Amino acid sequence: MTSERMMTLHPEGKQGVNIEKEKYETMRQAIISALQASQPQTFSGLEKEVNARLDGNFDGSISWYFTTVKLDLEARQVLERVPGTRPQQIRLA
Repeated sequence: MTSERMMTLHPEGKQGVNIEKEKYETMRQAIISALQASQPQTFSGLEKEVNARLDGNFDGSISWYFTTVKLDLEARQVLERVPGTRPQQIRLA
């Protein structure tokens, strides 16, 4: 049985990646719910929050999928980087 896949987008127009739609959705929901709870968040703070939410319930590298899906959500204008922040801050668009 093959799972449905999707091509992600990249905010800088670079090549996206082809990932399982189910993993994308799981990660997308974790990122959005973490930001709904508290925003803006730093990249590493948000990654830790998502890791805590998915720990033990995600098959794959949480950090790789987190970065991939975060970039896709930026490209789709669901998330945005807060301009001029160091370290980078992320919020819902």
